[in-house]
Amino acid sequence: MDREETKEFKERCSQCAAVSWGLTDEGKYYCTSCHNVTERSKEVVDTAVPNTKIKAISRGLKTKRKLEKGCDWYVCEGFQYILYHQAEALKTLGVGPEFKNEVLHNLWKRYLEKSKQAYCKNPVYTRRRQVKVLEDNLTHSDWASEPELLSDSTWAPESGPESLSDWQTSKHIPSTRASQPESVSACSGSLDGVEYSDRKEKGIVKMTVPRTLAFCGLALLWQRETVALSDLLRFVEEDHIPYINAYQHFPEEMKLYGRDKGIFSVEVIWPDYEEIYKNMIEVAIFLDLPRFPDITEDCYLHPNVLCMKYLMEVNLPDEMHGLTCQVVKMTGIGEVDFLTFDPIAKMKKTVKYDVQALAVIVVVLKLLFLLDDNLEWSLSDLAEQHNGMNDEDKPWFDFRKWYQVMKKSFDKKKQAWEEARAKYMWKSEKPLYYSHIDKSVVYKRREMVENLQRQFSALADSTSTTEKKAPSSFQFNWTAGDTCFHGHSLQGVLTRKGQALITKNSLYWLSTQKFCKSYCKHVTTYEESNFSLSYQFILSTFSFLLRIKTSLLHEEVSLIEKKLFKKKYSEAKQSSPRSKRVRKHWKK
Repeated sequence: MDREETKEFKERCSQCAAVSWGLTDEGKYYCTSCHNVTERSKEVVDTAVPNTKIKAISRGLKTKRKLEKGCDWYVCEGFQYILYHQAEALKTLGVGPEFKNEVLHNLWKRYLEKSKQAYCKNPVYTRRRQVKVLEDNLTHSDWASEPELLSDSTWAPESGPESLSDWQTSKHIPSTRASQPESVSACSGSLDGVEYSDRKEKGIVKMTVPRTLAFCGLALLWQRETVALSDLLRFVEEDHIPYINAYQHFPEEMKLYGRDKGIFSVEVIWPDYEEIYKNMIEVAIFLDLPRFPDITEDCYLHPNVLCMKYLMEVNLPDEMHGLTCQVVKMTGIGEVDFLTFDPIAKMKKTVKYDVQALAVIVVVLKLLFLLDDNLEWSLSDLAEQHNGMNDEDKPWFDFRKWYQVMKKSFDKKKQAWEEARAKYMWKSEKPLYYSHIDKSVVYKRREMVENLQRQFSALADSTSTTEKKAPSSFQFNWTAGDTCFHGHSLQGVLTRKGQALITKNSLYWLSTQKFCKSYCKHVTTYEESNFSLSYQFILSTFSFLLRIKTSLLHEEVSLIEKKLFKKKYSEAKQSSPRSKRVRKHWKK
């Protein structure tokens, strides 16, 4: 098509001397070999007026936007669309409607005000122009597009003690946007893309795509929904929640190119648990949020509830739940003041609820089986012998058999997960480009890649992309039979003393005897060679469930043990450095 329209232009390119021309959106000639743009434009003959020639010339930003059928938009509107679709996806997954209409809405409005992007008299996108807005004449009709995150009529704040309206402002974004110089958006589709990229104002938390998940995480925590942070990130991985290439949900009128690529694209990386967790704390402090609603015993995020959920997930006996509840009570990690997030408190306490619950289960397993590559196998021999002689009784829990079942299932699940990651298509169907000169080249490359993919798929006789699995709170499904251990008894590892049951195992070794200094970012270091194979397997399996680093779970186990064995840790501090290297067995 380009060759037909440019066949009359025979001049050689001033850079590469080639005669291969194409037309830009503005009607200028550009070299398809080196992408050099000339000042010459195509002459168009008007059939309505004979013998009259009209030159199509570039008229700057207005003409460009008219040819593209685009609209003026700001970076904050782009993030608003992402948040909107993430909220809609979470509603589809079962989150209550008030999550979007009342909680996330108010968080986003608060952020726009604190970052001076909207709901203030002089927003930053006016490029420091002093535009005064009278609050009496303010409307927000320009924001009444699909994501009505800023529509107060649709998102009426909830009244009550658990509402965010206590600190919500009544200022709105100005309906008349200030006139921008034509050079503002020369390098981006958004009006403030260049300025937003270069903005480095102290004390301002800039919005990023990972921080959209932090906003969702805070809103879920405020609502005390049955979605932990690890569940949120896993749903993102499974494409149930928009994150990678989330800009594809933008309307066609919102054109992205240039600096917008660095703002809205995520470069081949999945969201990291620790990164999103730190962003949640950072955003909560920046927004100056009040104390969150209390985490009580009937909440999903309470350790007693989460421990029961994860005991089912990792196929362990139900009887262990009584022991996890005891550990939670003895350590004090189930108290309301400990669990409730309060960003404005002087002594901020933040809890990784899901990591903490799995750490409690690890501690209970150590209390029962020691996990020193010795005692757990001896107890397994006793359980196997009892189960062989007593078929009608409730079977004793066999650690060895559980290990074999879990390892087989875990290896299969991890392999499938790694293959899915390797096959994931990071490139979007709506490619981004840095400038309009590159637009045709980018789309042609994308078309070529898609053609090659279809050809390879035909040669390999492979089916197209598999159907997306339905979301589930559980990754492992255990049915009744030889592979399910939920109903097994702990009688083989417990003994009765009077009216109480105590563990047959009288030893315990601490996961760490030395914590890092206060200025260190880590609690303690984790080196696999220092620990038993059983402990390594349990940590790696449990960490995979949450998609976290093994060292993060090990740190949480160490913190639980520090609360549970205060006396032993004080003894370890007073011991010599030489004795710290030796793993000790202590009586409980």
